[in-house]
Amino acid sequence: MTVYLHEEDIPADLFAAGADIAVDTETMGLITPRDRLCVVQLSDGGPDEHLVRFNPGSDYAAPNLKALLADRSRVKLYHFGRFDVAAIQHYLGVVAAPVYCTKIASRLVRTYTDRHGLKELVRELLGQEISKQQQSSDWGAPELSDAQKDYAASDVRYLHAMREELNRRLAREGRMELAQACFDFLPTRAALDLAGWPEVDIFAHA
Repeated sequence: MTVYLHEEDIPADLFAAGADIAVDTETMGLITPRDRLCVVQLSDGGPDEHLVRFNPGSDYAAPNLKALLADRSRVKLYHFGRFDVAAIQHYLGVVAAPVYCTKIASRLVRTYTDRHGLKELVRELLGQEISKQQQSSDWGAPELSDAQKDYAASDVRYLHAMREELNRRLAREGRMELAQACFDFLPTRAALDLAGWPEVDIFAHA
């Protein structure tokens, strides 16, 4: 497998038409309007991953990346898509949907545990080990280290395979329609975050 690093955009026609795309983001922090988008990771489920790095002061033009993310014929696979969809919408100005979120699927079928992080999912569902050591590193650095690149790539490397196993479990437990409804709502949940309702349950009575 090879990890490719692109600056500010991806080449046109990088992925086959109609292929579902695993997506992740790396930012300077967890507050989207404050902490700029630094890297977008992409995978079509094949042997290679692609990283798109944005430099300080970027105008986030990225026409090829935006076209890919906004393509309604491609499902975008995320782990905790709520954050990534919001970051992409805020900085790139597109809604990266339709959505599949492995964390949501995990919460719906792995009710025997409260451990729904990517590392735990990859270990249980696929028998693979990934390192989260670079999770809190400086993604705005002038150069990304090999460890950062590998970490970023691992965030999208397994999402296609995990979707297959999670879908089997969702179907087995009769929760596929419920999961799909949650996925469909996710861009709205991200929009609520951006609009100022990050932790408020607007459906609550009080």
